[in-house]
Amino acid sequence: MATPQRLQDLAPDRATAAIAADPRLIVPIGTCDPHGPHLPIGCDTLLVDRLADDLSAEFGILRAPTVAYGVSADAARGQPRSGSVRKKTLHLLLNDLLASWERAGVREFILLTANGDDAHQEALATVMTAAARVRVVDACAANVTGLVADAEGWRRGGDADTSLMLYLAPHLVDMRLAEQYTPDAVNRRRGAWGWGRVTHEPEIPTDRTAATAAKGESLYDEIRGRIAHRILAAPDAPG
Repeated sequence: MATPQRLQDLAPDRATAAIAADPRLIVPIGTCDPHGPHLPIGCDTLLVDRLADDLSAEFGILRAPTVAYGVSADAARGQPRSGSVRKKTLHLLLNDLLASWERAGVREFILLTANGDDAHQEALATVMTAAARVRVVDACAANVTGLVADAEGWRRGGDADTSLMLYLAPHLVDMRLAEQYTPDAVNRRRGAWGWGRVTHEPEIPTDRTAATAAKGESLYDEIRGRIAHRILAAPDAPG
């Protein structure tokens, strides 16, 4: 079975050879914010970390160490237990990292995220390189219609989030707390995946207890397949 090509695990000569063979680099960027009381704070990071490993193994390209922090809307609102950086901070960090890797020969960067916060997305979309191509890939943009129970699509801490974590990290999920949690139906991320604050407003009916590892596997396969087909399978020639 193929193994991920993790940059941090390679000796310098092997990393140089890997870049020479395929000058692309996957850069997973997570966040540290809550997705309900029953799920780990690092949901986004767990997802992009696993995706980066699987896509690296499948296509034989390098993946960078995961950046575990992003711009969190919850942290900006003072939510406890969140860890966030400013948009400018994330932007400058990525500029510095990409510049160093570009000098090492990388010609295309795949910035892989699962956070649809506008400020977070803007920080990624505005990074600059000397000549290398930058592609921002939102793992949450996959069409999950028909795969989740939530009537309003993919809400933070809802059916999709919970199913994914039951598949990726079941030991970190407490389904007893899921029964008591109401995902926010007001503030949602762009596209299908919702973000929000805890609210006591009436919600559109959803059942977190309907989440299953099997459903999470189907969701994960949909996300991974979409990225593999559209981004990595037939890459444009580096400029």
